[in-house]
Amino acid sequence: MLHVDIRFASIARILLALAAVWLIGRLLPVVLVLVAALFIGGTLSPVIAWLETRGIWRGVAITLVFGLLLIATVLIIGLTIPELFSQAKELQAQEPVWRARLVEWIARSPLGLPVANGLRDLQIASWVNLSPTTALAFSARIGEFLAYSMAAIFLALYGLIDRDRLRGMLFAIVPRERHMRLSRIMLSLETIVGGYIRGQLLTSTLMAVFMFVLLTACGVPSALALAVIGGAADVLPYIGPFLTIGPAVIASIQQGPLTVGVVLILMLVYEEFESRVLIPVVYGRALRLPSTVVIVALLVGATLMGVVGALLALPVAAALVMLMEELRFELPGEPVPAVGNRRRKDDEHGNWLYHDLTRGMPAEQAAAIAVEQADERKKDDADAVLAGAEHPSGVSQTGQKDPPS
Repeated sequence: MLHVDIRFASIARILLALAAVWLIGRLLPVVLVLVAALFIGGTLSPVIAWLETRGIWRGVAITLVFGLLLIATVLIIGLTIPELFSQAKELQAQEPVWRARLVEWIARSPLGLPVANGLRDLQIASWVNLSPTTALAFSARIGEFLAYSMAAIFLALYGLIDRDRLRGMLFAIVPRERHMRLSRIMLSLETIVGGYIRGQLLTSTLMAVFMFVLLTACGVPSALALAVIGGAADVLPYIGPFLTIGPAVIASIQQGPLTVGVVLILMLVYEEFESRVLIPVVYGRALRLPSTVVIVALLVGATLMGVVGALLALPVAAALVMLMEELRFELPGEPVPAVGNRRRKDDEHGNWLYHDLTRGMPAEQAAAIAVEQADERKKDDADAVLAGAEHPSGVSQTGQKDPPS
C-alpha cells in the first residue's frame, strides 16, 4: 500500500507560496512601481558611480543626474508636445485621403479586393473621437499612470540616496556566508536592468531621429508625430518594426510611388542594421538569451500582463537565467566542467577572505566590502574572458559555449 507522508512544514510552505502569489496579484500596481523604481535606480546607478570616481560627492552626483534628467524632460516636452498635438490633428485630418490612396493602390490587384473593401469601410474617426465618458475614463488612467510614475521616480531617488543603509538592512537579514553570492547577484541584476533600459532608450531615440530626418527629407507631412510614434513603438519586440514602418509608408503614399519605395527600403535597411549591429553593440552581454527563450518569455509576459509584461519579459528572463547560473543549478547526471570547479574554488577563497576582513564588522560596512570584492571579481572575470585565459576553447564561465560574436 502506497503511503504518502506530507509534513506540516511542506504544507505551510505551499500555503505561504500561494498567499504570496495572491498578495502580489492584489498589490500588482505597487509591485510594478517597485520594479520600475529598481529599473530606474539600476539605470542611473552606473552614471552616479562614474561621477563618484571623478571626485564628485555622491549626493551632488545624484542631484546633478536627476536635475539634468528633469531639465531634459521639460525641454523635450516643451519643444515636442505642442508640435506633436498639431501634427496629430493633421494626421487625423489627412487620414481619409491616405486611406483612399491606400485602398486604390491595393484594389489594383484582384487578391487585394477583400482587404481594400475592409479598409474602405473602416471608421477610424470613431476610434479617435471619444465620448465624454470614455474621455474622462481615459484621463483618469493617464492621471493614474503619471501618479505611479512619479512614485517610482521618487522611490528610485530615495533608494539611491539611502543606498548604503538599505543595502546594510538587506545584508543584515542574510547569513554572512551568503554575502558574497548576494553581492554578485546584485551587481549582475544591475548590469542586466541598467543595460536593458539604457539600450531601449538609446535605440528608441535613434529610431525616432532617423525617422524624423528621413521623413523630413522626403517631404512627408507630420514627420515629428510619426517619428515619436515610431520611437515609442520601437521598444516592442517583434511587432515594433510593423508599427514603425507601416505608418511611415502609409504617410508617404501621397508623395508618390518613388517616395514610398525610398521610405520603405531605407526603413527596412535601418531595421536590419538595428537588429544585426546596433542592438548587439548597445546591449553587449547584458542580455545573453537564446532565441527560444526570448520568444517564450515574450509570449508569457504578453499573456500575463499585456504590453507591460512584454517589456519586462526580457530583463526578467535574463535575471532568471543569471540566478540559475549563479546559484549553480545543475541537471542530474550532468558532469561539472573544469571551469565550474575552478570557479567554485575561487568562490570559497573569496568567502574566506571576506570573512577574515569583516569579522565583527557591522552589516552596512560589510556590505560595502562585499560589493567591492564582487566588483573586482567581475572585472577580473571580464579581463580573463577578453584575454582568452579563462576559456580559450570557447567555453564560458558557466561551462556553456559562448554565442558567436
